[in-house]
Amino acid sequence: MKVYSRPFVAHLSKTLKKQPEFIHVVLGPRQVGKTMGVLQLIENNFKKEAVYASADGDMPRTSAWFLEKWLQAKSKSPAGVLVIDEVQKIENWSESVKKLWDEQKIQNNGQKLKLVLLGSSSLNIQKGLSESLTGRYMLHKVMHWDYFESAASFGLSLDDYLSYGGYPASYSFIKNRVDWIHYIENSIIQPVLGKDILSLARVKSPALFRQCFDLACAYAAQEISYTKLLGQLQEKGNVELVKHYLELFEGAFLIKQLHKFSNKKVLSRSSSPKILPLCPALFSITLDADLSSTESGRAFELMIGAMLCQLPGTLYYWREKNVEVDYVLKFGKKIWAIEVKSSEKPPRGLEKFKENYPTCEQVLITRDNFQNVIAELRRHLA
Repeated sequence: MKVYSRPFVAHLSKTLKKQPEFIHVVLGPRQVGKTMGVLQLIENNFKKEAVYASADGDMPRTSAWFLEKWLQAKSKSPAGVLVIDEVQKIENWSESVKKLWDEQKIQNNGQKLKLVLLGSSSLNIQKGLSESLTGRYMLHKVMHWDYFESAASFGLSLDDYLSYGGYPASYSFIKNRVDWIHYIENSIIQPVLGKDILSLARVKSPALFRQCFDLACAYAAQEISYTKLLGQLQEKGNVELVKHYLELFEGAFLIKQLHKFSNKKVLSRSSSPKILPLCPALFSITLDADLSSTESGRAFELMIGAMLCQLPGTLYYWREKNVEVDYVLKFGKKIWAIEVKSSEKPPRGLEKFKENYPTCEQVLITRDNFQNVIAELRRHLA
């Protein structure tokens, strides 16, 4: 059986060859195939000139370990490729990378090693990038598996994807819902919340932190004020704390906060957010993967939103009094008003939005046409 190759693999291969003067950082949520994709890249394009090394393991990895791998790659091919996986587990990793990278940059022999970094702790890596490696890297985001990939590689139906979609390793548990829930909870959510976030961020109340995450996912594809979200929590907190927690979840690629579309950026940023879990599994698990027809419709809306998030541009929602538009995609001067229709409700919001923004393009997405519509948007924005 042919192994599926995610789209980022071809893009990374192309940019690695065209832009060797940058460090290439592969970043995204856990368990979505980042390592497998990079190994495919090596096998297909750089097999004779690449060294792959993982910093994972029981023994601590020091700067000396990184230097050893660097020299190993240089000896194999002076202009080859070094891939470091789980880079966040190297002590002071960003400083070690910066030192060797800058030393190489000032050399004039024309033999420059290409460097690819990836790891499971996205927040840790982002922190190191912002502190030490500004201006030295290109970022390659690898997000959750969408419906098209899941259907092509695993044969998932749309209904299965809406209940279980996003993390491919979990698909083997679809026929046993209890095992699927245990996998998502113990292999995805707990490591991200307990290891990736809490190891870096100061959280006074881990219980409140977890409650906030569960509520954010439960309010999938809905606009909710920070005050209302705070009122749902069982422990005391404040609005600024809730905002901080949501930002941490967003930084870990679990959710996306959509702001209300407005030509005035101040009004947009001050609006109540629309919470968008970045794959259906994160919403479904709040319901023990037992979705009603209404909840399945909401899962379909968030699925579309998650795919739109991966397109160029910025994604918003829009509402004026009692009319709304599910998503507004803005790229440059182009605006798409997008309504996701999973019921018989008439899309009044599209017409109202058109009155306010006459140059926008109206898009109606249904279960019957979403594959063609998303494909067309991808072609237009490629």
